[in-house]
Amino acid sequence: MVLATTNFPLLNVFLTMLWFFLFVVWLMLLFRVFADVFRSEMGGVAKAFWVVFVIVLPFLGVLAYLIARGPKMAQREMEAFAAQEEAARQYIRSVAGNGTSPTEELSRLADLRSRGVLDDAEYATMKAKVIA
Repeated sequence: MVLATTNFPLLNVFLTMLWFFLFVVWLMLLFRVFADVFRSEMGGVAKAFWVVFVIVLPFLGVLAYLIARGPKMAQREMEAFAAQEEAARQYIRSVAGNGTSPTEELSRLADLRSRGVLDDAEYATMKAKVIA
């Protein structure tokens, strides 16, 4: 490259940083395409075709994949994100309990004691758990 052999060291640093940045962007794009190939609902032969195409002709393969399947990439990524978020919410709900406040829980326990389902000792231990 002609500009890289100049007597301007600051320009050389800038060009080196630019090439490094472009290389990192290329790697991120390549990994995203591979992840999307294996995430998609294509058959095994189609997946193998895309993988071989991207490995043999990387720039053309990635460009062709983005043109052919790019619009669905965002859709699949959003679906995966929504599924992951729903799984996290389910886990939080399961760990947090049934979502009732302590006052509701205490009133439920008092109702069970007044109906005779719980005796005083059981009521006291469960009340201590709710308050703690």
